[in-house]
Amino acid sequence: MKTWMKRLVQGALVLLILLAVTAVWKREQITRLLAVNSLFSQEKIVTNFSNMDAAFLTVPLAENTGTVSPLPRGKDMVLPQGLQDWIDARAVTALVVLKDGEIRHESYHLGTTGEDKRISWSVAKSFLSALMGVMLDQKMIASIDDPVTKYAPSLIGGAYDGASIRNVLNMASGVRFNEDYLDFNSDINRMGRVLALGKSMDGFAADLTETFAPPGKEWQYVSIDTHVIGMVIRGATGRSIPDLMNEHIVGKMGFEAAPYYLSDGEDVAFVLGGLNLRTRDYARFGQMFLQGGMWQGQQVVPADWVNASTVPSAPTKPGNRQYGFQWWMAPDAPEGEYFARGIYGQYIFVDQPHGVVIAVNSADRGFREDGAHRANIEMFRALARAAQ
Repeated sequence: MKTWMKRLVQGALVLLILLAVTAVWKREQITRLLAVNSLFSQEKIVTNFSNMDAAFLTVPLAENTGTVSPLPRGKDMVLPQGLQDWIDARAVTALVVLKDGEIRHESYHLGTTGEDKRISWSVAKSFLSALMGVMLDQKMIASIDDPVTKYAPSLIGGAYDGASIRNVLNMASGVRFNEDYLDFNSDINRMGRVLALGKSMDGFAADLTETFAPPGKEWQYVSIDTHVIGMVIRGATGRSIPDLMNEHIVGKMGFEAAPYYLSDGEDVAFVLGGLNLRTRDYARFGQMFLQGGMWQGQQVVPADWVNASTVPSAPTKPGNRQYGFQWWMAPDAPEGEYFARGIYGQYIFVDQPHGVVIAVNSADRGFREDGAHRANIEMFRALARAAQ
C-alpha cells in the first residue's frame, strides 16, 4: 500500500513538473491566447486597441526617414449638434476631420492621445486594395481576372480553387466562413486563435474546403478573402506585404510614426485587420484617395484604381450597402462618397464632392446594434456639412 502511494505521489510530481515546463515553454502562446479571449472586454478594450503589440506577434513597417508630410490646421469648425452624445454612445477614442487637406477638428477621448497607434481592424483591407492597384499598374499581376491559384498555388484543391482575384476583391469568393465574433467556434474566432498561437494564416486559408456559391455569384463578407489577396501579392512578387507597403505607399506618404502589422508565427502580416497607425495617418491615407491617389505631387496609387475600387462592383443585393474592391458605399451614397470600415467603430470616410475626410477610431462594443452604423454615417455627413 505504501509502495502504491509512493508511486502515485511520484507520478503526480512528474505530471506537475511536465505541466510547469510546458507552461514556461508555451508562455508566450498562452499569454497571447488569453489576450485574444479578453481583447474586447469592457475594462480592457480601449487600452488593448492602442497597444496591440503588447499581446501579439508583429512585423514593423520602416520608420519614416524623410520629412513628415504636412497636415496643416485650418480654422476650427462649428461642431454639429449631438456630436458629444454620439462620441459617448459609440465609445469614440479619436476623431480627425479634414477639409481640403486641413485639420478642422481633432479630438481624443477615453484617455487616448494623438500619439497612440490604433488597430485598424478591417480598415486595413482598403490599404491592401491600394497595394493591389499598384501591383497591377507595375505589371507584377497581369489581371484581376486571373485565378488566385496562379499566384498562390497552395490554394489548389481547396475552397478558393476557381476563384479569381476580382472575386476575392469583391468578397464574392463563395467560400463558407462564419464571421460571428460572438461564437467561440466561428471561423473568425478560430482564425484569431491561429494568430494568437503563432500558427500559419496561409495554412488556415488553404485548409478551407467548403463553399456556399460559385465564385462571383453572391456577395458575402468573408475576411479571409483579404488574406488571399495578400497571398496573391506575395506570390506574384516574392516579397512581404510590409516591404511592399513601405516601398509603394507608406514610405511615400510621410506618416508620423512607423506603422506595424500583427503577424502570424511565420512573420506573415495579418493584412485583413492587423495594421496599426496614428489616427492622423489614417486621415492622410483617406486624403490621398480623395485626391485621386495623389500625395504631395506624386501619384501614389493609380487614379484609375482609386476610381474602380471605390464604386459598387460586388454582387450585393439591391438596397443593401454596396461594396467595391475592399471599400464600402452606403446604399444612398452620392457619387464620390465611400468609406473603409473596421469592427468596433474604425472608419475612414471620404466625401469627395465636399473635400472632406474623416478618420475615426473607437472601442464600440455595441457596433452591431441596430442603427449603430447608420448613426455613424449620418454623423459623418453632418460633420462634412459643418466643415463647409
